[in-house]
Amino acid sequence: MGEITVTKVNQAIGGNLAVLLGGRSSEREISLKSGAAVVGAFERVGIAVDAIDVADHNWMQRISGKYRQVFIALHGPGGEDGTVQGALECMGISYTGSGVMASALAMDKFRCKLLWLGLGLSTPRFAELTASSNWQAIIDDLGPVIVKPACEGSSIGMARAATAEELAAAWSNAQAYGRVFAEQWISGSEYTVAILNGKALPAIKLETDAAFYDFNAKYISDETRYLCPCGLSAAEEQELSDLALAAFTSLGCAGWGRVDVMRDTAGRFYLLEVNTVPGMTDHSLVPMAAKQAGLDFDQLVLEILAGSITADSI
Repeated sequence: MGEITVTKVNQAIGGNLAVLLGGRSSEREISLKSGAAVVGAFERVGIAVDAIDVADHNWMQRISGKYRQVFIALHGPGGEDGTVQGALECMGISYTGSGVMASALAMDKFRCKLLWLGLGLSTPRFAELTASSNWQAIIDDLGPVIVKPACEGSSIGMARAATAEELAAAWSNAQAYGRVFAEQWISGSEYTVAILNGKALPAIKLETDAAFYDFNAKYISDETRYLCPCGLSAAEEQELSDLALAAFTSLGCAGWGRVDVMRDTAGRFYLLEVNTVPGMTDHSLVPMAAKQAGLDFDQLVLEILAGSITADSI
């Protein structure tokens, strides 16, 4: 944390810190694990902390007027999409991570890609899916695709499709989670780049024997392989880091987050999505990248909190 000590952080937050976790999204269980890990880190370093589950109907009453600072450990709709951030803004409570607009944009992968397209940032070709979509025309145009709910995380509702019939079935399953789009399938390697207070941490290469890096590969399987250092040359990793930072800042994101990227067999990088509140579980990637950069988990959590505290309050 440089010159920012635990003592100064305690003075800045003016009492207990609230960690928001749980919620009602499909990623609730992951959020509970992330939140518990964050709470444990603060307890170890000597920062008084209270865990607040936003699934409780009175969570806003519980924090209003009682906390200056909140650490957001919520994943998915209702916690990572700007809604909780907006509530905290109304209550005058500072919080970790990105603001309302950036959180909402990053959560909506379809509109995020539209923005990147307008800015000339590399992202796979895509098409929105509806009940009236011409499935065969989309396959003819994009080839094999990955079908994604626009506003979900943790690979929930995702499926690969190579035929019109598979595309229709994948849309039928995914539309239960809201708006859906199909993204051109990129054959190659997947990478993720954590962002911490304006800097890119070492990239991680993800390897799985599954069809893609799905929920099981992310949170359950012990067979998923994480390479950090990622095996790229210094120039290639710099290119990847620059692209990830450009994607992060283009949305107005702040503090910390994670950018997921594919690299095709020709060596070109393609942006997939930005996560504004990445997982902090024992399978999570940001702690892994931070460790490679010389930060243990407790230091990482402190850095995230420090990044959300204004300079004049410490």
